[in-house]
Amino acid sequence: MINIGIIGCGTVGSTVINILDKNSSIIRKRVGCEINIKKVCDKDLSRIRESGLPEKCITDDYMSVLNDPEIDIVVELIGGKTLANDIVLNSIEKGKSVVTANKALISENWDKIFSAALSKKVLVYFEASVGAGIPVIQALHEGLAANRIQSIVGILNGTTNFILTKMTDENMSFEAALKTACKLGFAEADPSLDIDGSDAAQKLSILASISFGSHISVNKIYKEGISRVSPLDIKYARDKFGFVLKLLAIVKTEDKRIFAAVYPAFVSTEHPLSTVENEYNAVYINGDSVGDIMLYGKGAGGGSAASAVVADIIDLSRNIYYGTAGKFPYVLYDKRMKTKIQDISKMNSKYYIRFSTVDRPGVLSKISGILGKRHVSISSCFQEERQRGQSVPILMLTHLAKEGDVKRAIKEIDDLDIIKSKTVVLRIVE
Repeated sequence: MINIGIIGCGTVGSTVINILDKNSSIIRKRVGCEINIKKVCDKDLSRIRESGLPEKCITDDYMSVLNDPEIDIVVELIGGKTLANDIVLNSIEKGKSVVTANKALISENWDKIFSAALSKKVLVYFEASVGAGIPVIQALHEGLAANRIQSIVGILNGTTNFILTKMTDENMSFEAALKTACKLGFAEADPSLDIDGSDAAQKLSILASISFGSHISVNKIYKEGISRVSPLDIKYARDKFGFVLKLLAIVKTEDKRIFAAVYPAFVSTEHPLSTVENEYNAVYINGDSVGDIMLYGKGAGGGSAASAVVADIIDLSRNIYYGTAGKFPYVLYDKRMKTKIQDISKMNSKYYIRFSTVDRPGVLSKISGILGKRHVSISSCFQEERQRGQSVPILMLTHLAKEGDVKRAIKEIDDLDIIKSKTVVLRIVE
């Protein structure tokens, strides 16, 4: 029998208890023995009692879970970073393996957690930290273990994907779409970490660290949010060029350099990621042997996240039962190995650019001249019909160009007296 202690009995924690109960017979067959919930801790004891567990299993003291010598696995589901970090590191110190769904904790404390786990010969599993029930971490560890990962492009945040879907399908403003997301429960009371790309950056940090075998700090990941995106550009890009806007988390190798970034970008309607809508997430991975694959599903929600947590509990329990836990690390960790993330200014991309100009002859030649001087080549150009007294939108798509060259060109163009408002630049991902 494998004993587990669960700390945190909110939506995910209570659903974990329910899954372990209702699927106990099949879980026993998959592990080889019974998984027993020895203790559950929450500051609100009534939440635990609703699960129907006996009183002897219920506590509001998390140290009673960590100090119980019979508990093999600690399941941390409280969120946050400070107390959660103490719980995870204390569990490891006491020789207990850990399951967590805490993306902020894992992404920011990668070195501490996995060096401690390696030293104590225990395991830390974290499938639910990225994409909830989408088994992307297990896929990178096992199913794609034969590959050098060339790129990962992910829609990793359901809130922003819901907002952009509304802006695309219903021509909503950002503010109206955010209000709808909050009303329907797809956005937190404070959605700032979703909107500014921080949530997606934390998840990308985890995926990149697994893929390249060393910690890719979230602080090294370039980040742009969606708050300044206009439905006008979403409409122009879709109607004129067949593009859909997504908030993408990207890590890729390019000329033996590694780039990691989160930003809104256009994808063609023929790209598989273009069909991922509302609160759904997807991860599009390219490996040097397997080529392109995509994993898709709900990226949040109690059932989805709990499914991943229980899968980790099962895998860990099997390792403990058969005596293999800690004999080899779950995460390839070597503190001597460092991966340098290149500055985004050196990255190559295609771009969508919207200029707002005066109605005057020679405007287009001035703009194209500056772009050409900066080695930015135009692949397509569209100019709206002129209307007397109004600014004229000029839409351009570029061939591959270096980010730094594009930024320098746009800065120079925006200083011209022909430009009526700040130029809009959005990347294109193929």
